Amino acid sequence: MKIDLRGKKALVGGSSKGIGLGIATELANSGASVCLMARNESRLKEIVSQLPDSNNHSYLVVDFSKFEDFKIKIEEYVKNNQVDILINNTQGPPAGNSLSKNIDSYQEAFDLLFKSVVHTTSLVIPGMQKNKWGRIINVTSVSVKEPLNYLVLSNSIRSAVVAWAKSLSVDLGPDGITVNSILTGYFDTERIKELNKEKSKSLNISEAEVLDKMKSLVPASRLGRPEEYGYLVSFLSSDNAAYINGASIPIDGGLLKSY
Repeated sequence: MKIDLRGKKALVGGSSKGIGLGIATELANSGASVCLMARNESRLKEIVSQLPDSNNHSYLVVDFSKFEDFKIKIEEYVKNNQVDILINNTQGPPAGNSLSKNIDSYQEAFDLLFKSVVHTTSLVIPGMQKNKWGRIINVTSVSVKEPLNYLVLSNSIRSAVVAWAKSLSVDLGPDGITVNSILTGYFDTERIKELNKEKSKSLNISEAEVLDKMKSLVPASRLGRPEEYGYLVSFLSSDNAAYINGASIPIDGGLLKSY
């Protein structure tokens, strides 16, 4: 099955590296016109120049952790650009358990993971409704089903995103717009390396041991590759996935024990 997204315009958050970059690359490979969003402008320029048909793509420099600045930039972008495919993806909040976080930590995580997602989505919905077609895909985590103790902020706020997305899918289904969430497992990204470095310090073991332990928890016995994530997103963005709506789809090599 060949995914053909020619004529579709995608807006991809957190796309200068890791999973976001894997998504942006595969959407571009499938023919979509992609606008990448991240903080590092030089990195975004470099990526755009390397994508297939590079003149068909663009970038927007944003910092999701600074909501008021982000709000101004995203409103201006959507006012002047159609968005057919929205990939809600941001950098993750700081690691830590429930005893290490205060109310300000939760507010910052809420603004980063929930407020920016809901606001961006609200801006693109009218255009999608007008065209009777749209794809809204949220990058979340397996921790919404099986919380990871060292990621309490992500556990809490991403769970809210998934519940909101399910509600939104009901409201937008009649307009030909699908809303789905992807529950992310362990992927070979800089984020995982950063988390593993912190784990190695707290557990007083090597980073290699942390990585081996992580792999041992996954039935596939390895970390996922960002391009594999991109394959799933490209499919969900296509007409082939028009009947998949309101779903929370794990991509984790079998890590989740629940169903």
